[in-house]
Amino acid sequence: MIDEVPTLTLLGRSGCHLCEDMRAALHQWVARFPFSIHEIDINGNPEMEVQYGRDIPVLLAGEREICRHCLDEAALKSWLSETGIFL
Repeated sequence: MIDEVPTLTLLGRSGCHLCEDMRAALHQWVARFPFSIHEIDINGNPEMEVQYGRDIPVLLAGEREICRHCLDEAALKSWLSETGIFL
Protein backbone atom coordinates (compact mmCIF):
# COMPACT_ATOMS: atom_id res chain seq x y z
CA MET A 1 0.00 0.00 0.00
CA ILE A 2 1.31 3.45 -0.91
CA ASP A 3 0.92 6.15 1.73
CA GLU A 4 -0.40 9.35 0.24
CA VAL A 5 1.13 12.60 1.40
CA PRO A 6 -1.23 15.34 2.57
CA THR A 7 -2.06 17.87 -0.12
CA LEU A 8 -2.81 21.58 0.02
CA THR A 9 -4.60 23.39 -2.81
CA LEU A 10 -3.28 26.71 -4.06
CA LEU A 11 -5.86 28.80 -5.92
CA GLY A 12 -4.43 31.50 -8.15
CA ARG A 13 -4.14 32.71 -11.69
CA SER A 14 -1.39 33.15 -14.24
CA GLY A 15 0.30 36.53 -14.16
CA CYS A 16 -0.48 37.06 -10.46
CA HIS A 17 2.69 38.15 -8.64
CA LEU A 18 1.22 37.35 -5.21
CA CYS A 19 0.42 33.84 -6.47
CA GLU A 20 3.99 33.44 -7.71
CA ASP A 21 5.33 34.63 -4.34
CA MET A 22 3.17 32.18 -2.38
CA ARG A 23 4.07 29.33 -4.76
CA ALA A 24 7.80 30.01 -4.28
CA ALA A 25 7.44 30.19 -0.49
CA LEU A 26 5.43 26.95 -0.41
CA HIS A 27 8.00 25.10 -2.51
CA GLN A 28 10.61 25.85 0.17
CA TRP A 29 8.34 24.09 2.69
CA VAL A 30 7.59 21.19 0.34
CA ALA A 31 11.34 20.63 -0.01
CA ARG A 32 11.58 20.16 3.79
CA PHE A 33 8.34 18.37 4.68
CA PRO A 34 6.32 15.53 3.09
CA PHE A 35 3.27 17.26 1.64
CA SER A 36 2.27 18.33 -1.84
CA ILE A 37 0.66 21.31 -3.50
CA HIS A 38 -2.14 21.03 -6.06
CA GLU A 39 -2.43 24.27 -8.02
CA ILE A 40 -5.66 25.48 -9.60
CA ASP A 41 -5.74 28.42 -12.01
CA ILE A 42 -9.13 30.06 -11.47
CA ASN A 43 -9.01 31.73 -14.91
CA GLY A 44 -11.71 30.23 -17.06
CA ASN A 45 -13.63 28.85 -14.08
CA PRO A 46 -16.61 31.24 -13.77
CA GLU A 47 -17.69 29.93 -10.36
CA MET A 48 -14.23 30.35 -8.83
CA GLU A 49 -13.73 33.71 -10.53
CA VAL A 50 -16.94 34.96 -8.89
CA GLN A 51 -16.05 33.46 -5.51
CA TYR A 52 -12.42 34.64 -5.38
CA GLY A 53 -12.05 37.32 -8.05
CA ARG A 54 -8.91 39.25 -7.25
CA ASP A 55 -8.84 37.90 -3.68
CA ILE A 56 -6.06 35.44 -4.45
CA PRO A 57 -3.91 33.49 -3.86
CA VAL A 58 -5.80 31.26 -1.44
CA LEU A 59 -4.28 28.20 0.23
CA LEU A 60 -6.74 25.47 1.20
CA ALA A 61 -6.60 22.21 3.15
CA GLY A 62 -9.71 20.55 1.78
CA GLU A 63 -12.44 23.16 2.31
CA ARG A 64 -10.53 24.89 5.13
CA GLU A 65 -8.73 28.11 4.29
CA ILE A 66 -5.16 28.21 5.60
CA CYS A 67 -4.33 31.70 4.31
CA ARG A 68 -4.75 34.15 1.45
CA HIS A 69 -2.70 36.86 -0.27
CA CYS A 70 0.60 35.81 1.37
CA LEU A 71 1.87 32.69 3.09
CA ASP A 72 0.98 32.64 6.78
CA GLU A 73 3.78 30.45 8.12
CA ALA A 74 2.15 30.11 11.56
CA ALA A 75 -1.05 28.80 9.96
CA LEU A 76 0.96 26.44 7.74
CA LYS A 77 2.91 25.14 10.77
CA SER A 78 -0.38 24.60 12.59
CA TRP A 79 -1.73 22.54 9.68
CA LEU A 80 1.53 20.58 9.45
CA SER A 81 1.29 19.85 13.19
CA GLU A 82 -2.34 18.72 12.87
CA THR A 83 -1.34 16.28 10.14
CA GLY A 84 1.60 14.99 12.20
CA ILE A 85 4.21 16.30 9.78
CA PHE A 86 5.64 19.11 11.91
CA LEU A 87 6.04 18.54 15.63
